[in-house]
Amino acid sequence: MSNKHILIVEDEPKLADILSKYLAQAEYTSHIVLDGADAEPAFKSQQPALILLDLMLPNVDGIEICRRIRAYSNVPIVMITAKVEEVDRLLGLEIGADDYICKPYSPKEVVARVKAILRRVALNEHGQVTDVESKLKLDEETLFASFLSARVSLTHVEFMLLKAMYGHPGRIYSRDALMDHIYDDSHIVSDRTIDSHIKKIRKKLHGIAPEHEFIHSIYGAGYKFEAQTS
Repeated sequence: MSNKHILIVEDEPKLADILSKYLAQAEYTSHIVLDGADAEPAFKSQQPALILLDLMLPNVDGIEICRRIRAYSNVPIVMITAKVEEVDRLLGLEIGADDYICKPYSPKEVVARVKAILRRVALNEHGQVTDVESKLKLDEETLFASFLSARVSLTHVEFMLLKAMYGHPGRIYSRDALMDHIYDDSHIVSDRTIDSHIKKIRKKLHGIAPEHEFIHSIYGAGYKFEAQTS
């Protein structure tokens, strides 16, 4: 399938149909799945560019579907929920979602969100990042981070943490997700350990690029890499 194909997993046929029609107007193709049990097989057969995934579904809920797909794919997943109390959990990417939309929503808003996410994915795939982000370089052989002519040495753990976020600008990583990136065994660490590493990375990056902030805390969610002028 092309980069314009969207998988809609929504158990309300009318809502799914409306989303499909709005996506079609924006020149996206789509495939609708009404039952959670059919979502993963549909994903494998359809190979969509993005998934619009309802939280509450019959047989298998959206959280479980997201977890399963995340085990082997980085396809963008936008969770749709009417449960506001789940937002922190979803935004925190504890299940690996990239974004969320609350019901009731405007179909136009959904299409706009789809466009923005796929645009970001396309830019990342082609190595096109912001001007500031392009000036920050990581050298895995030496564990150095450099910004223009300045550079700083990172520990292995610091480097792996920064590398994980650096590869996906704007994506929010929960602490658990970051732990998975830096420890490939059953290493047990606390949230405070991640926070401590992030604090040290920020300090080091500030030393070589004092006018820019690269790592941002998202309340109740985790961290993201995105270059901003301080």
